[in-house]
Amino acid sequence: MQKFRRVFEGIAKAGQSTDLNDFYTELFITERVSGEVNKEHEVRLIETASRKPAKEETPIKLEDIFKPLPGQDQPSRTIMTTGVAGIGKTILTHKFTLDWAEGKANQDIHFTLPFTFRELNLLKEKEFSLMELLHHFFIQTKGIRRYDRFQVVFILDGLDECRLPLDFQNNPIWTDVTKSTSVDILLTNLIRGDLLPSARIWITTRPAAANQIPAECVDMVTEVRGFTDPQKEEYFRKRFREEPLASTIISHIKTSRSLHIMCHIPEHQSHPWWLLSAQ
Repeated sequence: MQKFRRVFEGIAKAGQSTDLNDFYTELFITERVSGEVNKEHEVRLIETASRKPAKEETPIKLEDIFKPLPGQDQPSRTIMTTGVAGIGKTILTHKFTLDWAEGKANQDIHFTLPFTFRELNLLKEKEFSLMELLHHFFIQTKGIRRYDRFQVVFILDGLDECRLPLDFQNNPIWTDVTKSTSVDILLTNLIRGDLLPSARIWITTRPAAANQIPAECVDMVTEVRGFTDPQKEEYFRKRFREEPLASTIISHIKTSRSLHIMCHIPEHQSHPWWLLSAQ
């Protein structure tokens, strides 16, 4: 779990990393209409999100991402989380995995298996069974044969970086977890529920790539909006422990509309130019 605990963030010196629990600040996540793809430029999406009052929509806590929403009887099997670049999608998956591993949340889940499409791209020309693919990435799973007896979550981070065809229309149905095939066929069958239907799937992506997954394969779409105004202040006070500096930065941002808008994105808050702009 060290991979998820230590992250390179902000103005950490080259080679240094920061404990995720030291600076993690909750992000505003909300449900979005399934199948809705926003084709606006990401800069416009940021500006729109910054103007929309958070109180208009119901926030979803990270630890509740797989729990049934009000009015639902069953949790969603396949969830897609969208958000612009740098909004914190990967950090969310790391925090979810870390909290699960540390026994802080979602203890009904037996296995959390995080993948990135960047890693899966490297296996494009190879064949695996689902069992072999899991053993390839998670050596500690080699003794497990019946995943259908457990509550398993697959995290597929960064759909927008996917270089696999994800041919949902033409790929054959694949139900045998011990039979080898292409990684593309494994993924499409896992996502649409033919392969290991008892598993839960969490996919993250930038908005423009969301339509690579057919709408009928996704039970719920959520959107990361970034920080609300109170969350911005919380982040800066965690990130800059010296109170005068944190207060100066916060005050300066409130006077600049452009900085205030960009502040919705966590990645933009962690670069040295914030310090320079606050002088």
